[in-house]
Amino acid sequence: MAIDTVISGGTLVTTRTTRAADIAIDDGTIVSIGAGHAMPDAEQTVDASGLLVLPGVVDPHVHIDDHVSLDTYERATSAAALGGVTTVIDFAWQSYVTDESPWDEERTLHDGVERKRGKGEGALVDFGLHGGILREDPALFDELASLVESGITSFKMYTTYEFGLSNGFIRAVLERLGELDAVGVAHTEDDSVCESLTAEFRAADRDDPTWLPAARPDYAEAMAADDVARLARETGTKYYGIHTSCRKAADALARYQDDGSHVRGETCTHYTTLTDEVYEELGTLPKIAPPIRTGDDTDAMFEHLRKGALSVVSTDHVAQTRDRKENSEWWEDPFGANGLQTSLPVFHDEAVNERGLSYPFLVRVMCANPAQTFGLPQKGTLEPGTDADIVLFDPDETYTISARDNASIADYTIYEGREVTGRVKRTYLRGEPVADDGVVVGEAGRGEFVPRECPVWDDN
Repeated sequence: MAIDTVISGGTLVTTRTTRAADIAIDDGTIVSIGAGHAMPDAEQTVDASGLLVLPGVVDPHVHIDDHVSLDTYERATSAAALGGVTTVIDFAWQSYVTDESPWDEERTLHDGVERKRGKGEGALVDFGLHGGILREDPALFDELASLVESGITSFKMYTTYEFGLSNGFIRAVLERLGELDAVGVAHTEDDSVCESLTAEFRAADRDDPTWLPAARPDYAEAMAADDVARLARETGTKYYGIHTSCRKAADALARYQDDGSHVRGETCTHYTTLTDEVYEELGTLPKIAPPIRTGDDTDAMFEHLRKGALSVVSTDHVAQTRDRKENSEWWEDPFGANGLQTSLPVFHDEAVNERGLSYPFLVRVMCANPAQTFGLPQKGTLEPGTDADIVLFDPDETYTISARDNASIADYTIYEGREVTGRVKRTYLRGEPVADDGVVVGEAGRGEFVPRECPVWDDN
């Protein structure tokens, strides 16, 4: 009996090697890899000559359809499919109420999970959820065990903004997460430093967006990164520092990886490919926190990715419109930038073409490591028996990025006009194409919610 599909003639990329081989798919699963003559008969054969065959990208840091991002699941995951991203991890929020809050009542984390799972019914790629903790509510601790059992095995906290948490409460959360074998995640900037500098600059009429990096400085990020990593070490909890932007913060995380502590970290595509000159060029469009920093910090992201202190490259995808971004001051919402559709080609061009890093390195930091870090054993790999989430990638095609091509609701890109070499040609989700040569071909609802395991982390 014939299997569904054989992808033939391509170059497969794993975390260790690249090699010419065919890959066989049946019922949504990779069933074998090997020489063409050894492949079973298939209902269809796909010619991947001249193309790289990559595992689908796993992006563990995206914002969809919530108080910071305008994308629906259909729009965001269409962008993901076009960009070779086959699994995303979004955030389910515990609501809070203030004068500036988008919510009119406090709701539980369970409520946030149900809301996001409902929104995700329109997804074109698979998705998981982090729990998002936005207030210091003792009732939270009664929810955590059942959330972990349901496949929500990581929880995000903030040290800044109006919903930032105190170190004391973060310690208590980490301690409970350690008991549950779950993962703590934190946005780390020292709030008092950032707020005092912002107030000082506003009083001095420093309203040009080029002041944003100085108002949220690298040392403020490093201070908070050090605090939370220390709390994780003292409580014995797995901790993942998100969107690391600078040398000082990456150095802080690295200090806690020499003693067997379970501390890991990510950076984002924009921190590896852009510098703070972007604020002179694009004004408030690249308004992100932490901000985009210096060329030395960009170099540091690659240094720490090579050494392992940082092990993941994500997007921190946030969809906003040009009108909303350009009609707000640098210190005001909305923050964030869209990146799901362009992250793989942009990072590939910088890491492989410009810096000479290998394709296995690319697969590690964008596919395998995020899957392993967050308990997704079926994702981020081309191993037989795992989900047939596969990207056919042309390493030689050159094109220019333009917001005109955006599937996201965002009508701008911080990479506008950037010429890159390397393009996603086709994206498969569990063996079925969801994007083909720049066109979305999957149907809304093809993506599924993926419950996650509590991950096993080797000692660093």
